[in-house]
Formats: sequence, C-alpha cells, structure tokens
Amino acid sequence: MSVDKATVRRIAHLARIGVEEEELEGLSGELSSILNWIEQLHEVDTENVPPLASVNHATLLPREDVVNDGGDPDAVLANAPERHDDFFAVPKVVE
Repeated sequence: MSVDKATVRRIAHLARIGVEEEELEGLSGELSSILNWIEQLHEVDTENVPPLASVNHATLLPREDVVNDGGDPDAVLANAPERHDDFFAVPKVVE
C-alpha cells in the first residue's frame, strides 16, 4: 500500500502534528513501509495458534504467606517522620 503526501499531510493534521513540507516525502515512504509490513503479517496463517499471555511457559512457585517484619513495630517505624503509638502519623488532608 502506498501513502502519498496528501495522506501524510491529513494524518499529521488529524494527529495535530506539525510536519514541514520537506518532511512529507520521507514520512510517506516510512508509512508505506509500515503498512506493507502489516500486510505481510496478515498473510501468516494463525488459525490454529492459541493466544498467548507470554512466550515463557514459566509457572510461579507458591510460597507460604508469612509476616516477616510486621511483628516488630519499632523496626518498621524506625524511619517514620512521626508516629502515634504503633502507627504512622500523617497530617490531616481533609478539612
């Protein structure tokens, strides 16, 4: 598929992109190449190919759900700018 200068100018206008007149010829060739590549992709038979979420077939190993630092509030709140008992103190943001 070939894209001419007028089409590139219209696409640039619709996308609100400023394109100089001397750039139109180069962009026309680039867009034509992209559309030709997409047409090649349409020729590939993917009828019996299942959809993939990832190309890796790795499974996550389950692990125990254990609390590893919540039992020591002094260590957890050591870097807190302010604290109230065993909790973070934050400034009120709603009046």
